[in-house]
Amino acid sequence: MKLIELAKELNVSAEAIKQFIQDFDLELGACISTNFEVKEDFEKFARENIEFLKLYEKDLDKNKTLEQIAETIKQPKEKVEKAIKEIHPNIFDNGFFKSSISSYGIDNKLGGNYEFVYNYFGHKTSLRHRDFIGYRDLFFYISGVLEPFLNPQQIKDWGINKPAGIILYGPPGSGKIFWANKIAEIIGYKFKEVKKHYLGTSFVDGNKTNFNDFLLTMMKDDKVLLFLEDFEEVMMERSPETNVTSCNLETQEIILHYISKFEEADLLMVGSANSVSEIDEEILAPGRFDVMVPIFPPNAAERSEIILFAMTKGLENDSLLYKILKNNKADKIPFWQDIASQMKVFSNTMLIDFTQSLKKRIKNLYQRTKNENLKIDQNLLNGALRDAAGKLTEEYLDQVARFLSDVMINNFDQFQYRVQGLKAELDAYRVVEAPTRAIGFHHNGEEEENSKE
Repeated sequence: MKLIELAKELNVSAEAIKQFIQDFDLELGACISTNFEVKEDFEKFARENIEFLKLYEKDLDKNKTLEQIAETIKQPKEKVEKAIKEIHPNIFDNGFFKSSISSYGIDNKLGGNYEFVYNYFGHKTSLRHRDFIGYRDLFFYISGVLEPFLNPQQIKDWGINKPAGIILYGPPGSGKIFWANKIAEIIGYKFKEVKKHYLGTSFVDGNKTNFNDFLLTMMKDDKVLLFLEDFEEVMMERSPETNVTSCNLETQEIILHYISKFEEADLLMVGSANSVSEIDEEILAPGRFDVMVPIFPPNAAERSEIILFAMTKGLENDSLLYKILKNNKADKIPFWQDIASQMKVFSNTMLIDFTQSLKKRIKNLYQRTKNENLKIDQNLLNGALRDAAGKLTEEYLDQVARFLSDVMINNFDQFQYRVQGLKAELDAYRVVEAPTRAIGFHHNGEEEENSKE
């Protein structure tokens, strides 16, 4: 059963159910699949607790004061206020909190008793068997963007058409290719990468071909997602200060010529960019690449999960590394939380570099000692951390700052919490001087001067 079908049957909105999953920090894979098939445990929970879900939705939909939230969940006003400031900093001018804030979600963060929720999801899938970690907010945001693909009724009822082009933007190594593949998986499209040699004119099997021919061939195929890297370079705005190559200009013109036919041809184009600030405005016009999705570096909690996933991926229970990890209690997330907290603004790629370095260091130590009970101590962890931090250059930090500036302009409302967390981590690397200048943006949202995969 699809999530939208379950929501309709229970008379609870799909959006409320998605927010519930986020508020109660439920593992995405335990609730729904990538194509929004509801998992058995979650369907059972929803049916048996329909009254709570309706109560949750009613609370979520209304604006409420601090006092009203505290009264609803029977928690001290001071504790509620502190929790809200940490999670949802914005309130309306009249003192009411936005309706997207859930009183019950806040209560859960404050230690409220919701065992009736967690009893259904107590047996979590091992991280080694997951293909999806964290990023529930980003997954649900992307699924909203893709709703016209998933629910054709959107077009009939509301005239909301499928996007023709999507731009995934974020610092290098943040996972843009992963998310492009995930989008293809969600909507059931074939993933096809636009190789560099497809742009301009080339020879394939002795035959002369060009990007126009390639694009027309893809449009004739059935349900294709075309992925184009370095999108900001190919689609750069033309100006006296920028040198846009003739090949890229030709690519721009070809895409703009055909993009109005993409929906009819069941073709979606996804561009990957480090920044969207230099892309030609004509490319970003409505009906073209007007959907922008920020791909953030992982937060501290996600870093712990990613490290554990990468350390244990593919290991048999009787493998030497798994035995060593287990002996150190490093087969559980808490072991990695301290070192992950030191990896501020690290990209996914840097985390993988850390795990590869650590595996080699553990292997070398074992070969010297032949001791399965060796200790994964701070020296081993710090050595791997130094190796991974090699990519944490000033250029990368400037790219993160530019990314934050882009998000402030294009997607701040959807990702306030992530923006604030990433900004705090980035600021930790900046030398404090007087007067201090904020990196990337002002706290009030005003863009400031600021400095890929």
